[in-house]
Amino acid sequence: MDDSLRRAMQALTNPHSVAVIGASDDQNKVGFGVLKSLLEGCFFKSYNCSAFAGNVYPINPHKSEILGRKCLARVQDVPEELDLAVIAVPSIVVAQVMRDCAEKKVKSVIIISAGFAELGEEGKKMQDEIIQIAQSAGIRVMGPNVLGILRPRISLNASFALSMPEAGSIAFISQSGALADSVVDWAIDARYSFSLLVSLGNSADLDVSDFLEFCLEDDQTKAITLYLEGIKDGQKFLRIAKEVTKKKPIILLKGGRSSKGEKAIASHTGSLAGSFAVYEAAMKQAGVFMAESVEDLFDLAKALSEQPRVDGKNIAIITNGGGVGVLTADYCDMHGLNVVELEPQTISKLDASKKMHPAYSRNNPLDLVGDALPERYEIAINTLLSEKYIDGAIIIQTLQTMTKAKEDAEVVGKAHKLFPNKPVVCVFMGGRYSAEGISVLRQNNIPDYNDPLKAVKVMKVLCGVI
Repeated sequence: MDDSLRRAMQALTNPHSVAVIGASDDQNKVGFGVLKSLLEGCFFKSYNCSAFAGNVYPINPHKSEILGRKCLARVQDVPEELDLAVIAVPSIVVAQVMRDCAEKKVKSVIIISAGFAELGEEGKKMQDEIIQIAQSAGIRVMGPNVLGILRPRISLNASFALSMPEAGSIAFISQSGALADSVVDWAIDARYSFSLLVSLGNSADLDVSDFLEFCLEDDQTKAITLYLEGIKDGQKFLRIAKEVTKKKPIILLKGGRSSKGEKAIASHTGSLAGSFAVYEAAMKQAGVFMAESVEDLFDLAKALSEQPRVDGKNIAIITNGGGVGVLTADYCDMHGLNVVELEPQTISKLDASKKMHPAYSRNNPLDLVGDALPERYEIAINTLLSEKYIDGAIIIQTLQTMTKAKEDAEVVGKAHKLFPNKPVVCVFMGGRYSAEGISVLRQNNIPDYNDPLKAVKVMKVLCGVI
């Protein structure tokens, strides 16, 4: 990442001062939503949102005050150096606003406004004009036609997203602002957490590759998720993606896989789409993982940000429910994982513990039988993970009257600390009676899924089976 891009990204992701140009007191206007999000962290108080700590300046020549903040008539009136301007005015006046930003020497700009290249040739001419003004002034632009940007760790919600997710280690970069907004709301209940959320929109200046470069250097980001419909500079993307995936995983959900999906793309962001088969082959070459759904995207990201990756596909399945173990074994076979046969010395170690049920399976999947208590889980998990021929484990808990979900999860957490170089993925099935255990797994950075197929798909990626 060159120094000019690094400075622009610093202004975008860690600004000390932000102006909202087009701030409004009308709750139905985007300019109101952006200002409120900056001042309070969320449009609606959802759980623990807090205000952005930097200086926020509403810009509106027709108002004296909005949300308790004095309004300035022009961005040039901001009394300090301005890191970031968020533009939320009609597209027809964006060019003039950009000239004002150039005069003020704003470092970075987010253009929320729509009505540009996504509408056709006339809109593209307007878009080209504003980018030319920005480039002449050395301003980097995110957008137009975007939701905005969120940086949870510093409570920066420079967007009209309704909520702020928890701070975490996953970056989400999306060409769809609406999808990003929905993911923010969904993530709060699903307890997914983020280092960065970016809506790319038309990518007239800053594009997905620029944000990949930022994420590569960002200490907060451990995994990068993408929703893309089209890539304007494929060679640039692949070159940068190859560098990024050497250090951090990238997971991509591609929109426009079908012919009808491709037709919808031009009217959405003005991007050109390409053959999905070509995309898939290119991404595989660059080391990018492909997701099949939004849920799949974040399931993979969570595991890749929390669990080690191994060069091996010998998997142990440990369960207290035989049927779920059989299903998991089927899924492993379908997805290229080897449910490895347990060697005699492994079975001897289990027998020697004197803690196994007389009817335990003595095979892989290792069925501990329904009355398995935490001690039996502990012996089984530690024994199997200690074997060199086993690369990772899928641990399943079904609910019986004697099941101790919290204690079982604590056992898994301790085992993962003993064997930190082997991936562990859990399937704690059930709802309210598993919740305490699932919470313990999350605290120990162990991914848990409510369906064994999800766990297998995640383990496949952790084992490098693309």
